[in-house]
Amino acid sequence: MTTREELVALPKAELHIHIEGTLEPEMMFDLAAKNGVELPYPDVEAVKKAYQFTDLQSFLDIYYQGAAVLQTRDDFAALMDAYLRRAVADGVVHAEIFFDPQTHTHRGIGFETFMGGFRDAMEDARRNLGITSQLILCFLRHLDPEDAVATIEAAADHLEGVVAVGLDSSEVGYPPELFVEAYERARSLGLRAVAHAGEEGPPEYIWSALDNLGVERIDHGVRCLEDPELVDRLRREQIPLTACPLSNVALKVVDRLEDHPLPKLIDAGLLVTINSDDPAYFGGYVGDNYTAVAEAFGWDLSRMSELASNSLEAAFVDGHGA
Repeated sequence: MTTREELVALPKAELHIHIEGTLEPEMMFDLAAKNGVELPYPDVEAVKKAYQFTDLQSFLDIYYQGAAVLQTRDDFAALMDAYLRRAVADGVVHAEIFFDPQTHTHRGIGFETFMGGFRDAMEDARRNLGITSQLILCFLRHLDPEDAVATIEAAADHLEGVVAVGLDSSEVGYPPELFVEAYERARSLGLRAVAHAGEEGPPEYIWSALDNLGVERIDHGVRCLEDPELVDRLRREQIPLTACPLSNVALKVVDRLEDHPLPKLIDAGLLVTINSDDPAYFGGYVGDNYTAVAEAFGWDLSRMSELASNSLEAAFVDGHGA
């Protein structure tokens, strides 16, 4: 039986991690007290009890409430620092980290505040912990597409450390093609492209992300199996899928981890990676995901090592990525 220690020791990249989704309840309350933010929960335990989700939207409602406690450059640095330390402990050597600028700019917090905090912690972690990291600027798909365009324009002078743009938040009803203009502007600024697609949304959203947005990775993508032609394309072009197994269970994409399509995705020859998504809310960082997957499917260290290697291959770093 593969041990957690063996799995954690595998050098890996994490490619699907939302920094706002690493806000642990304890930090949430500490920052709320520091910044005078009133939370709709009396204590940490009440927050944890609220982390019983029925779908993606039920999670997002709490997610955005929690982000309100992030106010200062030091707050954002503390959030990033806490994640990177956990990542190193899980064997992550490189992380590509989603952030949602609109969540913060709509609260009156400027790019210089959150970007400055993120970069402070990322540089400290590189220097002191040996982990490299890059940022992926995500557009919130439930907001007006014109707001996404305005966001990338506002970000243009703050892109140090940003490698790509992404698309997240509520998926159903917000197809990727709505965001063509924002992605075109991002590409003109030298950024690469990824997008959440095929988590709750249909396979058509994956097609659209590939064809209309020109993405190089699909975040989630588990519903691709419903379309054999799409699976064939993903296999042929080796488009990476950034799967998040424990997240999929928490948000009822699957009922149990044993029901997850991960084995079918791998058997289909797809380039699959394992990631944690929003680990503070879903009960598992990347090491927990590796451990749970190995246990659920009885996979040995060799199979798990292949998945770790996939993550390094799919990363947007020199010598890796599409």
